[in-house]
Amino acid sequence: MRTPRFRAIAVALLLVGAFSQAGADTYTGRKGGPAMSEMVGRGHSPAEGMAFFRPVLSGVLYRAGFKGGDKARTGLSSTQRTELCEAGFSSARYIDFGKNTDYGTTSCGKGKLTYSPGKSTRPADVMREIQDIIKNPGRGPMVVHCMWGVHSSGAISAMALVQFCGWSEERAKAYWDEARNGADCADGCEAWIDHHFDTFDTTPL
Repeated sequence: MRTPRFRAIAVALLLVGAFSQAGADTYTGRKGGPAMSEMVGRGHSPAEGMAFFRPVLSGVLYRAGFKGGDKARTGLSSTQRTELCEAGFSSARYIDFGKNTDYGTTSCGKGKLTYSPGKSTRPADVMREIQDIIKNPGRGPMVVHCMWGVHSSGAISAMALVQFCGWSEERAKAYWDEARNGADCADGCEAWIDHHFDTFDTTPL
């Protein structure tokens, strides 16, 4: 299980203040845990063309998808990457579907954004990067996205809440289910998320 010291750091992120959509630190301010209404609402994106841009861990982790879906699986455009970079993000991950995506690093006035793939069935490397962001307050947050912003990015987000905030698996699955916005799941939604948690290991990173 996670060490008490690290869990204390993560829990502190959730307990200090409330998430704010206003001000220069809209996405980078570590003001505590967002309200559930913000976690499952439609959200507000700093990058044009993204949808369901929602906080998971304020100042650390956000999730999103694309308006209309990313059917070509090309991922974030150069403009979207620059917009995220300017909003203070240091990392973006395309979860599961970026087979036609040109990954890499984008520089901007605020610094750099690294764009990489991720897997919802093998989340350890994404969890390690989230941990690094938590441990380095000067580093900007990560956004995980998938085609629509409901299934795969939601699974990674639910796992992060278990890994770093001590949520139970049942609570995390309920969050995933509420935040999928009624989207269908192949072979049924309960089986879909159960399969993902079957491959998730919460041992120390």
